[in-house]
Amino acid sequence: LAAQKKVLIRADYNVPFAYHQNHTEVADDNRIKVSLPTLKLLVEAKAKLILMTHLGRPGGQVDPKLSAQPVAKHLQKLIDKPVKFVADCVGPKVEAAVEKLQPGEILLLENLRFYPQEKQNNAKFSKQLASLADLYVNEAFSTAHRDHASITGVSKLLPSYAGLGFEKEVEALSMLMENPKRPFVMVVGGAKISDKVAALTNLTKIADVVLVGGGVANNFLKADGYDVASSYLQDTPADLKKKGVSYVEVAKKIIAESKTDRLLKDGYIPLPKIVYPIDVIAARSSKSRKTQQLNLINGYEKSVKHELMYLDIGEKTIRLFQELILQAKTVFWNGPMGVFEKKLFAHGTQEIARAIAKSSATTIIGGGDTIAAIRQFDLEDRYDYVSAAGGASLEFLSGKVLPGVKAVQA
Repeated sequence: LAAQKKVLIRADYNVPFAYHQNHTEVADDNRIKVSLPTLKLLVEAKAKLILMTHLGRPGGQVDPKLSAQPVAKHLQKLIDKPVKFVADCVGPKVEAAVEKLQPGEILLLENLRFYPQEKQNNAKFSKQLASLADLYVNEAFSTAHRDHASITGVSKLLPSYAGLGFEKEVEALSMLMENPKRPFVMVVGGAKISDKVAALTNLTKIADVVLVGGGVANNFLKADGYDVASSYLQDTPADLKKKGVSYVEVAKKIIAESKTDRLLKDGYIPLPKIVYPIDVIAARSSKSRKTQQLNLINGYEKSVKHELMYLDIGEKTIRLFQELILQAKTVFWNGPMGVFEKKLFAHGTQEIARAIAKSSATTIIGGGDTIAAIRQFDLEDRYDYVSAAGGASLEFLSGKVLPGVKAVQA
């Protein structure tokens, strides 16, 4: 299909850079690696590859610090083939560079977001991009929730396909929503509940049990009447406050809606569908060297001092979560169980990460902090699927039809 054809590929090379005195280099290449199977397939098919990506938030203006040139150099090392670069996305320079491409050659365009037309999904800009190629491939699932020129605009003008990594992501996430092997255990953590609310609400209906840790757990503890002392609770943005939304109330609603559901632990012990910590590791701040283990179930009122923050899950919670994970057939994990970056508060996240790695279930992991944690604990290759798609995967799991997915399925 792609032999001798010019293929326009939307990748997500929005990677962090390390800036040195005389050069800039890629600091983390995981997002680049996601695209390699698709690129290799097209190179072998003797297609002419034209790659486009965004980098950072330059606000529609040229910012030399966010040029895609260091990405071209790094991709060249990974794919072991020359990767040409052109310092623009559209126009004569780009057209001339595309014209010179030979079968199997790769060209990377400059940062799409140097043009405000990209985010505006400008029809003329989409047409200019589409005019460079015969086919379009989206290999950037992490941007599939954006209605931008390079994602939906171009797809209306060229025969459009999903890349291999894009397809894999859709398959893994669709399985969670449509056909998970049971018991299906969902593990949710991290500091913020805001970006997880919709996915949490949707998946709670599907999962057999939801294990909650991290800052997110504080919303559920408070919603159920527990004192969370000075623990982090994400504030509700002003526009949602006006509508009467509070994240603690959202947690209360999720608890209420799942109140009658029960999971049988060990085949006979009934547990509520939402399980939050029964004990925590607390301290005055994440910089503290002195910690206190608090039992939240028995007599916790007397032991909670107002200045304490809950910074990790405790041993009893770890053991309970581990047992439930080990009897699962499907596990989805997004968000650490505490402030894992600090050694004193990393134990809960590490033990949950190990339990999921040890489990015989189908294991799917997502979220930047979760990926950072499994790297820290050297467990990266121990899971069935690790998603680096961030917000797009959470939106997909909330049940939304993403513009980028629709564009390549049409």
